Amino acid sequence: MNKPVLRRPDTLSLALRLALGGALFSLGLACAQADEAQPQSPDVLLGPLFNDVQSAKLFPDQKTFADAVPNSDPLMILADYRMQRSQSSFDLRHFVDVNFTLPQEKDKYVPPKDQSLRDHIDGLWPVLTRTTDKAEKWDSLLPLPKPYVVPGGRFREVYYWDSYFTMLGLAESGHWDKIEDMVANFAYEIDTWGHIPNGNRSYYLSRSQPPFFSLMVELLATHEPDALKTYLPQMEKEHAYWMEGAESLQNGSANKRVVKLDDGALLNRYWDDKDTPRPESWLDDVNTAKSNPNRPATEIYRDLRSAAASGWDFSSRWMDDPQKLSTIRTTSIVPVDLNSLMFRMEKIIATASKAAGDDAKASRYNALAGDRQKAMEKYLWNDKEGWYADYDLKSKKVRNQLTAAALFPLYVHAASNDRAAKVAAVTESRLLKPGGITTTTVNSGQQWDAPNGWAPLQWVATEGLQNYGKEKLAMEVSWRFLTNVQHTYDSQQKLVEKYDITSTGTGGGGGEYPLQDGFGWSNGVTLKMLDLICPKEKPCDDVPKNRPAPAPAAPSAPATKAQ
Repeated sequence: MNKPVLRRPDTLSLALRLALGGALFSLGLACAQADEAQPQSPDVLLGPLFNDVQSAKLFPDQKTFADAVPNSDPLMILADYRMQRSQSSFDLRHFVDVNFTLPQEKDKYVPPKDQSLRDHIDGLWPVLTRTTDKAEKWDSLLPLPKPYVVPGGRFREVYYWDSYFTMLGLAESGHWDKIEDMVANFAYEIDTWGHIPNGNRSYYLSRSQPPFFSLMVELLATHEPDALKTYLPQMEKEHAYWMEGAESLQNGSANKRVVKLDDGALLNRYWDDKDTPRPESWLDDVNTAKSNPNRPATEIYRDLRSAAASGWDFSSRWMDDPQKLSTIRTTSIVPVDLNSLMFRMEKIIATASKAAGDDAKASRYNALAGDRQKAMEKYLWNDKEGWYADYDLKSKKVRNQLTAAALFPLYVHAASNDRAAKVAAVTESRLLKPGGITTTTVNSGQQWDAPNGWAPLQWVATEGLQNYGKEKLAMEVSWRFLTNVQHTYDSQQKLVEKYDITSTGTGGGGGEYPLQDGFGWSNGVTLKMLDLICPKEKPCDDVPKNRPAPAPAAPSAPATKAQ
């Protein structure tokens, strides 16, 4: 079994001490000194017991047992299990109930009647806020020093890329204290683990997620101008995590998250350090691997995990056969959205370096961003189809599939004007539906495919189109998605994780688990869009019945030479 390659610093940076205060520094240092080993995920701690519980389907959601807390030393529990399991009277569920504390669902939140959409979301922020500055010894939960906002439903912990879109809404609600806390938590994770894990669980430590930390810092800097300088060390450390091994790579090879193409260009891919079933979806992964005996199970597990790192778990985007999850091969695909975010990270680090007075470092990161942009234009543009897409390392060709990820280069100002115009045209003709932007044009039954639309992708499309002077289309995306959210809220009094965009007023489906309520990033994007479509002098608390006129056109982004 491969162990995740993680780093635990002995001390924390001066910048983090300044940012988080002496109390947090003392806590982090004490944790580092007290815990000499990396926390093990529950499948490793419990071995055959974990496998047997998940195989027996004791719980409808496999995440339940992954989040259960052993009541005593797991080694002792495992020894008892080995002695008792052969007895004729042995009851596995009873054994679990005696030896574990299962996660308890909070009382279902019942909002006050007749709330506006905005008031409902504002009322949800405290409901979704958690404080876990300490955890039980064998808990899979990783403590964080500050409070944080969770997505909701089965997602009881903080998630990396979800949090950026949640923060956008917190900013609209004026909760800058919560944004400061969450940025501080992510900086703490970078200093403690060397990266921001998928979520604050031990079983998420082997992977990260779409790297939005620098954008979080940039958001915070609009309220706290020194944030860019304060968190510069952590932004650089995250960049190093994604680029680990790049210096020694030969052309045409890859190492973890870095790919060096035949001409020496450096791009990134998603990667998980482990090649075992995900503890939170253990049986699903085992069954997926069994369904394709022609591939090594470990290879399938790695690609499933890496798709979870992408946030698009799961999508035909990563599969050879859209109807067969076992054909997934995430690690042989260079994603356009990931590399767009890496480009933005490098630009933000350059800006932060200049603010810190280090012009040489600023020039270095600007050069990295420039090189990446050239590589993106060369490898991640499908000239035949006229949109940005992922690059296939096996075929050495850009892939043909159109997905909402095509809008990420516009979102980060990395696209040339002519290519942005082509993406806008295909967005309007093929991705825009009555309830928003569809994730892909393929209906596979996976949740990151048609007919689902996801809040973060709606906002990426909206802002990306605005960046290139496509305000009318951006407004159309926002209007249609907001109408979907409003109609669903009017009928069900809740916001949900994803929406069916073929109509308005229906939650999305597909995937490994039921539709979740809450929901962090839907809340955040809804507030951003409400404030986008309504004039500042007349802010709206619900979606207006009549479509507002588009705002005056903004200047187009500077032209970028296409390669």
